[in-house]
Amino acid sequence: MTSSPLPGEDLVLLGRSESELESWAMAQGQPRFRGRQLHDWVYVKGAKEVQDITVLPKAWRDSLSESGVTVGRLRVVKRQAANDSTVKLLLATADDEYIETVGIPTKNRLTVCVSSQVGCSMACRFCATGKGGFQRSLVAHEIVDQVLSIREAMRRRPSHVVFMGMGEPLLNSDEVLDAIRCINNDLGIGQRRITVSTVGVRDALRKLADLSFERLGKAQFTLAISLHAPNQELRETLIPTARAYPIELLLDDCRNYVIATGRRVSFEYILLGGVNDQIQHAEELAKKISGFQSHVNLIAYNPIEEEDFQRPSLARIDSFRSALEGRGVPVTLRASRGLDKNAACGQLRMQQRNA
Repeated sequence: MTSSPLPGEDLVLLGRSESELESWAMAQGQPRFRGRQLHDWVYVKGAKEVQDITVLPKAWRDSLSESGVTVGRLRVVKRQAANDSTVKLLLATADDEYIETVGIPTKNRLTVCVSSQVGCSMACRFCATGKGGFQRSLVAHEIVDQVLSIREAMRRRPSHVVFMGMGEPLLNSDEVLDAIRCINNDLGIGQRRITVSTVGVRDALRKLADLSFERLGKAQFTLAISLHAPNQELRETLIPTARAYPIELLLDDCRNYVIATGRRVSFEYILLGGVNDQIQHAEELAKKISGFQSHVNLIAYNPIEEEDFQRPSLARIDSFRSALEGRGVPVTLRASRGLDKNAACGQLRMQQRNA
């Protein structure tokens, strides 16, 4: 599933490279350097409207506005700041859909968690986004805008980007890769600081590898697989769409992806109290990915109202982690952020829709 162009998409400046903007400016009868000015004002100065780009001749600005040319920025509908300084933004698209993006700061980095779709069709039981259904995929400039919006809201340059927000990135791989190109080349965030998280889409990983080399020239971003269970039976109870993509086939595709790209795969595992957090689950997981060039990212569940899953105890989390490490599996425990402000993805959008 790829995005269909929105009406007027060819009149949007955001998402275009400097060379594309130079060519576009010349096609408008302007000198080439106008394209470089557009690029500077869109990506560095953060212009939101064409009329904000005051370095351009007023007559041309007026002409562009009258012909429907826009920068392509989204509108900030709501901002929530948690006690740990995490910031979540609810953004409105040009067709009045709502998406979420999150800025997660630490002392030395600012990670932006971006959405790739409006809603999600994967219907994972532990995720608030899937409860609202799927509307459409985002286009590249709507993804890039999220990074700019967090940069402006937090007055700090983002250092990392993770595609872990609303939506399934591999059902929108063309636009996701175009957005990565822009984030990398135009915003200056290296591919190795970008992570694409997927619950797994059959036949999509080989396409992702091939398209990455075609679109980006290399595939250096991190691929993160949302596994959340060590076996097919349990995974299907948490992720209904997993029925069409057996875990053994998914892992085989991951191994082939590692061979094709030379990049390590990370496995994300949400710990659900009393569901998938037992020692035997850790042992089974370790056996499943044994010999794999991989890494496990453990995540303690962030509760949502629609499900009665529980967050595991600290003791259970530590035991699970120790069991993996004892079997030679590299593990990171992701610190939970924004717990006092609807930390789970999709909650802010759902509140807006129900208001």
